[in-house]
Amino acid sequence: MRTDVRTYAGGDTTVERMALEAGALGYGAIVSVGGPPMTCGSVRVIPGVYVAAEKQNQALAAVRRAAEGTFVTVRLGEQGFNRAAAGFAGVHALSGVYRCRRNSFDHVAARTAADRGVAVELVLAPLVRERGGLRQAALRRYADVLVLQARYGFPLVLGSGARSCLDLRAPRAAHALCRLFGLDADGVEAALTGVEALMSPALLVRVVE
Repeated sequence: MRTDVRTYAGGDTTVERMALEAGALGYGAIVSVGGPPMTCGSVRVIPGVYVAAEKQNQALAAVRRAAEGTFVTVRLGEQGFNRAAAGFAGVHALSGVYRCRRNSFDHVAARTAADRGVAVELVLAPLVRERGGLRQAALRRYADVLVLQARYGFPLVLGSGARSCLDLRAPRAAHALCRLFGLDADGVEAALTGVEALMSPALLVRVVE
């Protein structure tokens, strides 16, 4: 089931409208940051939590507060934080690598993410919104992720970053954007359809403390 892992509730479009528009584009589910769980037509809405804390203890506390059945994403930052965040129990994806300095998401974080079954989220919004050097920097960071992903095998997921239904991107557009940094068609489809496996209790690695 194709899933857009990054849409936002509370923007210019209601969650219901966002889901229906995503369904019309070919998605079976969306993750709605701040939205409630529901089904709109044939589209499942998965509630999402986006943790943007800068300190490890704050981020971990926010992850632990997330309700069961929520797709939990942590924003990447400095190298030490990223290495720790990749190992947090209950995290499904790490996001914002396009904002990071080169090598702040490194081989240690990549290996940990692979071992824990944590995905790296590639948000399409900066590839659409940004121009010039900022766009090129995002493309380089995403290409760097692919090098690590090929070596260590952590999952990838894709999100539009939509705050309005006008920001949604059809799978065909996602394929075109991902070609810019070297993700092939099979890789795009794996990223679009990987959320169910990430959220499956049978597949998600958790630590009981």
